[in-house]
Amino acid sequence: MALNPYFTQGTTGEQNLVQDLINEQLKMYGVDIFYLPRKYLTTNSVIREVVQSKFDVAYPLEAYVDNYDEYSGGGNLLSKFGIQSQDEVRLIISRERFENYITPLIQNQDDIKLSTRPKSGDLIWFPLDDRVYEIKDIEYAKPYYQLQDLYVYELYCELFRYEDEVIATGIDEIDDNLVGDDTDGTTEDGINTIQGPTQTLTMVGTGVTAAAYTSVILQGGLRTITLTNRGGGYSENPTVAISSAPTTNNIVPYQTGIATVRTIGGIAYCNKNVSSNLVSIQSVPITNPGAGYTQGPGIRFFGGGSDGAGAAATSFTGDGTLGVVTFTNHGGGFTTNPTVTISGPTGVGTTATAIAEINNAGIVTFFGFTNAGSGYTTSDVVNITFSEPSLTSTGTFVFNEIITGQTSGVTARVRTWNGTTNILEVASVTGDFRVGETITGGTSGASRVLRLRDIEPDNVEFADNFTIETEADAIIDFSEQNPFGTP
Repeated sequence: MALNPYFTQGTTGEQNLVQDLINEQLKMYGVDIFYLPRKYLTTNSVIREVVQSKFDVAYPLEAYVDNYDEYSGGGNLLSKFGIQSQDEVRLIISRERFENYITPLIQNQDDIKLSTRPKSGDLIWFPLDDRVYEIKDIEYAKPYYQLQDLYVYELYCELFRYEDEVIATGIDEIDDNLVGDDTDGTTEDGINTIQGPTQTLTMVGTGVTAAAYTSVILQGGLRTITLTNRGGGYSENPTVAISSAPTTNNIVPYQTGIATVRTIGGIAYCNKNVSSNLVSIQSVPITNPGAGYTQGPGIRFFGGGSDGAGAAATSFTGDGTLGVVTFTNHGGGFTTNPTVTISGPTGVGTTATAIAEINNAGIVTFFGFTNAGSGYTTSDVVNITFSEPSLTSTGTFVFNEIITGQTSGVTARVRTWNGTTNILEVASVTGDFRVGETITGGTSGASRVLRLRDIEPDNVEFADNFTIETEADAIIDFSEQNPFGTP
């Protein structure tokens, strides 16, 4: 039978009253969230996959938390992909507030697919736990047509899993979620807190000339170590053992010399290396010439892997050699190992020669004598000079700015920049940066040369991928070398 015509089933005035009461309750008992609409930059038209998207605006909105005791969802799960958090929150927002406030702000933007209501894939920043959630489902008819109308949306939100989306809203509390609570992306325990995939770029540091000084060993210093056999089959650097200086010399305080090993790879240099991954000894630079030697000490090599063997060397001593080198400045901005120049003795003698090596940050971290010289006296002014570093790298990159490779044209967004290690973590990379090209920051104006590029994912503690690959490589591996040997 037909409805009773004398009783209304929801007039506009009644519906507006209910909506106003709901809006008031949300403002009184709700929390301030931020709504981040997803902007679709690139999509796959065949399977309608979102290839690239960004979130560059955030709109404040009040919401009621419908979880009454704790997070819903699956909680924390331990899987082969690591520890996954499946926390969910349910938020109730006003339909009228969304349509009258957010819709007008986004409805004319071409890269937003739906503006009249919330949609799955959009993000919510939830301030109570300072995390970003993704809308997975929207319940639009609950409560179900009270007074023949709908008043709220209930959003089912799951903790957002970062991929390669751009999040640059300009609100620090939201954007900083990309690097966790630590702005440098690393906790005090060294745990990486950066969210989503990134590339690690090691940049050339600010150019600073290295400086060092040394003393003179008047008697019995270790002058050179000469290889008589390079040996072979070493899988790692062997250790050098040097005989002690004689303790019976009461004139000169004795001190045992110290040296290290530099290797050279592959069977191209030594037929004892059956694999291109094995190495032979190339040189034995001296880091401490010692003192008080009356003849060349014995040299022995040990370690370097179970199959390494055969290396042998002889040593020569002299008076007036140079001693341990102390750095006053390790420099910075080097792209290659600097050339070392040492002034000679004023009288008859041999000028010392040495090598220096840098780390990935372009800082000098090693100094060793190839010849500690002879004939130096305490009255000699010994000058140690290093070739100049690159002086073109300057500036400090800032979080979330766009950087551009000047040669490749590739762009990316900055996650973190460490001015000490010169490591730049970037995301949303559009291609492959080229080693040696200059990369500039669009906001900071920083300009630095790319020294190294690492696109490999981190080896996380709970992932099986690296273990599987390692075990497979032990059977047969064509990716890094010819398993049947190098011709």
